[in-house]
Amino acid sequence: MRVALVHDWLVDFGGAESVVEALVETFLPKDIHTLFYDPENFASSPISKCRIHTTFLDTKWARRRYRKLLPLFPFAVERLKITDCDVVISSSHCVAHGVRTTPEQLHICYCHTPIRYAWDMMDEYLALSGMASGPKSWLAKAALSYIRRWDRRVSSRARYYVSNSNFIASRIKNCWGKEAVTIYPPCGVEPLEEGTPKGGHFIFASRLVQYKRADLVVEAAGKIGAPVRIAGGGPQLAELQKTAPDNVTFLGHLPKDELRREIASARALIFPALEDFGILPVEAQALGTPVIAYGRGGALETVVPPAGEDYSSATGIFFDSQDSDSLAGAVRKFERIEKNFRREAMTENAKKFSKERFVREISEFVASRREDR
Repeated sequence: MRVALVHDWLVDFGGAESVVEALVETFLPKDIHTLFYDPENFASSPISKCRIHTTFLDTKWARRRYRKLLPLFPFAVERLKITDCDVVISSSHCVAHGVRTTPEQLHICYCHTPIRYAWDMMDEYLALSGMASGPKSWLAKAALSYIRRWDRRVSSRARYYVSNSNFIASRIKNCWGKEAVTIYPPCGVEPLEEGTPKGGHFIFASRLVQYKRADLVVEAAGKIGAPVRIAGGGPQLAELQKTAPDNVTFLGHLPKDELRREIASARALIFPALEDFGILPVEAQALGTPVIAYGRGGALETVVPPAGEDYSSATGIFFDSQDSDSLAGAVRKFERIEKNFRREAMTENAKKFSKERFVREISEFVASRREDR
């Protein structure tokens, strides 16, 4: 079986790229097709061992400003030439699922989400691109309307869809009218080699962009009182630093091992975003750290709340609305029940999302669909 992979872009390494890395290790493709590729950020990844094919958009200038080029993405992805393979697996959170394949090729899409910029994150995209108002905003909204129509039309190009959560399977159904099978993405569920004592702080870790809702954490921190550490960088950093109370510490971008130690030593991970899946809450549980999460999206599938007074399987708690009062209330509730959480319950739940499980399930899915042709 000859497999080729398609991914939206390979610029930074995040959750979607960890899926690509696992797909590379599972199917050993010779070729990966993508809009942009920054080799410096993937030098130590098995991704770099493949032949990387990019589009006419791929320049050093564009890699730093690729969001501004979104209206060109459909045109670019349709010009990728996918040859010398029997199976095409697209890893898509934007336009990769719209790649053109031949009738002889089996196209399976692993979908992280239908393109949020066109469906429900238009304002976020326009703000990040500096087009929140004025003539540029009008043109951008027209372009996003076109992309939304294109997105639905090309959804028929993939023969089968795999979603990264049941939440996204529902979005695929609503946006495209397609059915999807959920296979959870691979998460790092390995414990630290040496134990890390718990500190007195809570932690938030993410790229600091609007939809991750670090602003809620900063605002709630003043009502919480306990130390709060924020790991990550991004366009919101300077603004958050200006408004943060004294009990908030900004750690900046941390290497993976250092971030794991920070999470392991925290009382709880605060996870206020509406996420498609959310790998970090799983990895926090694997490190024995409970999660305080917004009670929508993928977190409902990875975090187990107490069943009344039964904490035998509990791994965290939820808050109901994305405002600082709701989050602060959840933190205060957690402080009252903190001693009831069991490390064994958290690490056991995290194992359900291991890389080994992902490799087995995606291998079986691809093999079975190939046999059905």
